[in-house]
Amino acid sequence: MPHKITLTGSATGPLREYDRYVAFDMREKGSPSAPKGLKKSTFISYTVFVAKKAFNKTGLTKKSIMHEKILIQGEPTLDIPIDECPGEVGVICFQITVLPNKKDKEDNEPNDKKEAKQEASAAQQEVAATKQEEKPVTTSQPAANEEKKAEKVQTEVKETPVQEKKVEPQKKQVTNQPKGTQDLLSFDEIIVPEEFLKTRPNPQKTQKVIDFVKRTGRLDEPLTIEKGSNILKDGYRRYIVAKTVKMDKVPVMYEYQKS
Repeated sequence: MPHKITLTGSATGPLREYDRYVAFDMREKGSPSAPKGLKKSTFISYTVFVAKKAFNKTGLTKKSIMHEKILIQGEPTLDIPIDECPGEVGVICFQITVLPNKKDKEDNEPNDKKEAKQEASAAQQEVAATKQEEKPVTTSQPAANEEKKAEKVQTEVKETPVQEKKVEPQKKQVTNQPKGTQDLLSFDEIIVPEEFLKTRPNPQKTQKVIDFVKRTGRLDEPLTIEKGSNILKDGYRRYIVAKTVKMDKVPVMYEYQKS
């Protein structure tokens, strides 16, 4: 029965192309600890040989293979000439798989889990802000510092009613909407910049948002638009979803123009 071998990692050298196969070098570090009395193992270099048909199915290129993490399953061989196999051990590859990185895992994470993380983060920020507001003013500081703090308190008291007036009517309008929504705007009022119209959002991610809307009756995140001009700044994928499901009004958050 032939010996099987499994390798994980990235290519350590450039991709070499032959008639019906490609080859590249990999290496793996040995176990950090060896049995008592034995020397620790060091790096072992491998040369992997993959059929062109199997390699092309992975979508890897000469550049990307140096950066993507891959899984190789095959069997070792010592019968290949040294000029084609610079590694210590040759590996005939039966299966090659590109392993997902952390960013891909986050992108594929369900929208419900992303929302829960966003809400938890927002709650932590609110608690931190509340603790800062509740810090007592020490009476042992100089009079000049106390006067400055008194002025800050007065300005906060003056600003608080204004902020509450702005927030209260918005809460009535944006019930059952994604977190961060500041207003509901008619879909036809949103102006999409030309650079967005030239792009095409990822179909799989777009379909996830469509499924979320069908399940909950609302978008998972608000669109970001410029206050006053209604120009779309972020959320083009959700704009496409709103258009697809024929939403009359969409949740938005404002980005104010820089003066």
